[in-house]
Amino acid sequence: MIDRELLAILACPRCKGPVKADEEGLICEKCRLFYEVKDGIPIMLIDEARSLDDRGDAGVAAQISGEETALAASFPVSVNDADNDYFAMLEAIFARRMGRQLQDAVYRKIGREIAANAAPPVRQISFGTSGWRGILGKDITVKTVVQVTRAIIRLYEELETEAAGELRPLLGISSLDEAKKRGCVIGFDNRFAGELLAVQVAKTLVEAGFTVFYAGETTTGVLSAVVLQQQQAFSINLTPSHNPFQYGGYKFNAADGGPAASEVTAKITRYARELVASEKKASVPELWHLAEMLEHPQVQAIDSFSCWQAQLACGEAQHGLSLERITAAARQCPDLFLAVDCVHGASRLHIRRLYGGEQGEQGNLEILRSDADVTFGGVAPEPSGDNMREMVALLEKRAEKLKIGAIIDPDGDRIRFTDGETEISMNQFGAMAYHFLHETVGKRGIVAKTVATSNLANALAAAFGEEVFEPAVGFKNFKPVMGRALVFFEESDGISVLGHTAEKDAYIGLLLALAITLETGQSLGAYLRQIEEQYGVYFPVRDGIEVSLYGDELKARLAALDQFSIGTVVPVGETGKKIVEVITLDGWKMIFDDGSWLMIRPSGTEPKVRFYVESRTAAGTKDLMLAARKMLVDVGVITP
Repeated sequence: MIDRELLAILACPRCKGPVKADEEGLICEKCRLFYEVKDGIPIMLIDEARSLDDRGDAGVAAQISGEETALAASFPVSVNDADNDYFAMLEAIFARRMGRQLQDAVYRKIGREIAANAAPPVRQISFGTSGWRGILGKDITVKTVVQVTRAIIRLYEELETEAAGELRPLLGISSLDEAKKRGCVIGFDNRFAGELLAVQVAKTLVEAGFTVFYAGETTTGVLSAVVLQQQQAFSINLTPSHNPFQYGGYKFNAADGGPAASEVTAKITRYARELVASEKKASVPELWHLAEMLEHPQVQAIDSFSCWQAQLACGEAQHGLSLERITAAARQCPDLFLAVDCVHGASRLHIRRLYGGEQGEQGNLEILRSDADVTFGGVAPEPSGDNMREMVALLEKRAEKLKIGAIIDPDGDRIRFTDGETEISMNQFGAMAYHFLHETVGKRGIVAKTVATSNLANALAAAFGEEVFEPAVGFKNFKPVMGRALVFFEESDGISVLGHTAEKDAYIGLLLALAITLETGQSLGAYLRQIEEQYGVYFPVRDGIEVSLYGDELKARLAALDQFSIGTVVPVGETGKKIVEVITLDGWKMIFDDGSWLMIRPSGTEPKVRFYVESRTAAGTKDLMLAARKMLVDVGVITP
């Protein structure tokens, strides 16, 4: 349709970036504009360009054929985006293994809704244990993301008021002027519209006088390292972590690089809700484009991963982990094979840099799901046994003695392991890391784990004569022992170490797995069994169930669990177990007379109830899970 040489020199007149040809004309993906080609001549005029989001608005069905047309007909598209469940369409497309054409057409609709939806979020804005999460286009839109950013700006403006005394230690900043000068680093994971939303966050901050450092697609742990290395005031990461593909999210970390304190996120939530309530009829803010942002004098693009490397090196004296030494030994070890499943997330951009050496020296490294798929192949992109099946099959075929498989979630703050035979969650790996650093590397310090995490680490600490710090679920709750805890981790596959970041970081977990395997000459499973033989075996299991209740209404219903008090005998399996202790630090944790326990708590980020159990026998975990579900039935949270 158009000469290749001519195409090579053409540029979008808006962003000056490259364009590509399709069957009808030329496309600028950055600006999402379509330029028509007439009689072989491209019409490169902004005024005559059409938005890709509006192109083909006659309906999804007009863009597809055959069976796909029949599917589209079952999802009639309303002119009002709010009436359309686009993600239900996508789920149907995945289930029927339909073509990419229909999927792209639906995503164009979602992109338009994210950019143009001026309505309040369907679910109220709320910052939980790890940020704010919601459905793209319905909750997470340009308008709501800008409102949350303005709420954060208001928070820093309070540093000039009487509230400053309370906020300064929580934010790590003394004044609004200091916050503006030190600025904010912004990133996002591979989610749909991540770049679009990040650019609007940058625009909002720049208009308020803040310096902006643009990291682009990156991980949560890396952004934490950037804050520490470059001494920024805060970071914003547009990610819902491990949530399914229909979700978007917003994480805010203060100057210590860690998740913001509850007092801070409560203020952000309140201020954002006030803006939503007062601006119900307000239009969507004018959009900024990436090129405009990068040309602004208050915006600086940065290499975020180099900051992570520098942060790791700064903390080596405290944690004893050398990136260069460990990865060089790994690359040169003929008995080692490493497989990393990025599940299409941001870690795919960093793993080869982390492993080091030239690409020819990385023959014992294989990366799975390393393309940027915003749908995650239709699976929930979390570190889980189900998502590790492909990796396990790969490891089973390898002949190497030492095999490590690691799966990382989209924003790189969670990691889980396998050696091809044994799956190792953070319940076990956190304790293994503590044992390794304490006993092999020779470092000293307490261990910190959340109340929902296995007691294997407690057994190690007791044997070492060290303290255990056991707060509520959420990495932010480790703040009181930062600088004292050698390892801090939570059962949901997050970990960090002394001298590193105050945020969970999959990369430090991966480095620990390599160090353990290389130093001990054992597989991770063998090392775990060695620890269990000496300190005891624990069988922790975690599960969750979606519920129709949410927020305060759910908490009120769960309050009926108070009936299970000390002395109550709970039917578990064919016998009864007597409750000897109840911990209500975060939900309800009931410890039984044989040392087993179960815990029930509402999710802080999703309409779910999570339950955790731990038995000293493999068979006992199933009975405890059934008992936890029965309790939820008894208090009316779920039906039988």
